[in-house]
Amino acid sequence: MPQILKVDPLIPSLWENSFSKTREVLKGGGVIAFPTDTFYGLGADPFNKTAVDKIYEIKGRDSKKPLLLLIDSPEKLDGLVEKPTEESIKLIKTFWPGPLTLLFKPKPNIPQNVTTGLIGIRQPGNSMTRKLLSALDHPLTAPSANISGENPATTAEQVELHLGNKLDLILNAGVCKGGEPSTLVDATQAPVRLIREGAISFKRIQESLNGELQTQEPA
Repeated sequence: MPQILKVDPLIPSLWENSFSKTREVLKGGGVIAFPTDTFYGLGADPFNKTAVDKIYEIKGRDSKKPLLLLIDSPEKLDGLVEKPTEESIKLIKTFWPGPLTLLFKPKPNIPQNVTTGLIGIRQPGNSMTRKLLSALDHPLTAPSANISGENPATTAEQVELHLGNKLDLILNAGVCKGGEPSTLVDATQAPVRLIREGAISFKRIQESLNGELQTQEPA
């Protein structure tokens, strides 16, 4: 069974002990569950191929589906992706931190089991999640903490019930708010493409880009 650490999202002064343990687990190739803006996610060091493979196994996820990465600040993009397009920069300035996942062209150092030609990255709105990422000083994978096709977990108890014996650590920060997933946009080329509409409407994406022509991918 995993170690479960309670983290009070309202008391930042107490976070460091939990974050220190999290660093140890991830450094050892472990997989954690942690809170995000909407649901609990499954975190591993994206540069540890064995750990990333564990996530695919835990979720029963199609290996051809890339994994989302979370970063604590836009500056962290420099070590992960090729030069962002002007459209990507506009969207980052408007919607980050928040529920917008952008696709980028990855740098060669990104492992193949994290990307399938493009890589999805987001700066989460959850301040505790950003502090965790800052303490780790590397990105985290963040697919939802559930078996593929099942409802995502909004509590640590749900994570433990369904995935507990497959994880190394669960950060219990109470109930995540749930709701719609992040909006997914490919701004690597023009016109910008909406891949999945979520918490941010396609109309708001269009407006932020000054009404530039968009194309929408089928759901």
